[in-house]
Amino acid sequence: MESEVNNINDTQAIDVILRPTKWDEYVGQEKVKEQLKIMLEASKRRNEVCDHVLFYGQAGLGKTTLAHLVAREMGANLKITSGPSLEKVGDIAAVLTNIEQGDVLFIDEAHRLNRMNEEVLYPAMEERKLNLIVGKGPTARTIALDLPPFMLIAATTRANLLSGPLRSRFGASFKLDYYNTENIQSIIERSAKILGMKIDQKAVSIIAEASRFTPRVANRLLKRVRDYGEVYNQGEAISEEIVKETFKMLEIDTLGLEPYDRRLLEMIIDKFNGGPVGVATLAAALNDDRGNIEDVHEPFLMSIGLMIRTPSGRVATDHAYKHLGKISKKLN
Repeated sequence: MESEVNNINDTQAIDVILRPTKWDEYVGQEKVKEQLKIMLEASKRRNEVCDHVLFYGQAGLGKTTLAHLVAREMGANLKITSGPSLEKVGDIAAVLTNIEQGDVLFIDEAHRLNRMNEEVLYPAMEERKLNLIVGKGPTARTIALDLPPFMLIAATTRANLLSGPLRSRFGASFKLDYYNTENIQSIIERSAKILGMKIDQKAVSIIAEASRFTPRVANRLLKRVRDYGEVYNQGEAISEEIVKETFKMLEIDTLGLEPYDRRLLEMIIDKFNGGPVGVATLAAALNDDRGNIEDVHEPFLMSIGLMIRTPSGRVATDHAYKHLGKISKKLN
């Protein structure tokens, strides 16, 4: 079977090729999709721009893909930026002044917007006004520029870090949840077809089980299996054995834990007697940033019951002891 990847420009990233371009290609998040479709259809019937929308949830669950689908559904241009790239008021002012009628503006990592830029967004979202201060000192004055109707979509992994006034200005907020195994398998099968891969069903199941319930991880693992199979399997159908050999090389276990995940749990168990231990102390012991623990690793470890978060700190569960082959201790 000829891969769709072979028919595209080499400069295009495979991740972009794997991104769904139609609603029926977007697997999972059914309640979110249903509500979005109603909002968009109602807006089109009224010939209006849709309300501003906030997507929040762990990385890799499809927030950016939803933004692309919304823009495509509305027949709008999608303009993409991110919180870290908008350091000064002038940065966000430049983005807003380039907006055209009906555009969809997507701000990723919105929790990293500073308060000054958030305040610029308030009137832009509510009144379609951009308030700029001209001059300095006693001669300074504020001028208000009219903005065309536009839709703002913001995405964040940490909605709690957005200010209340900003959150309240979104017409709808949607939390994206982890995917179930069946949905992840469907995503892997679709991606394998696009990549021109022949893959056994058992191989699909093993990849899905290790994908941390996250489409981005599923596609990343599939690509690594594809590479390994190309070199050691001469491009034949990907089997269960090829997947296991790939995961052994990558040091990924049956639950999808990577070396850092195991190191984190072992640190709690071996150095802190299973916990509780504060995240700041844990980060220092791992020589890491607490944000990496809180945003990247902790949510998944908690979701599969390997860690719990208590008022006193993080605790490794009996399931974690068993998975790592440690002698368990009873939680108090």
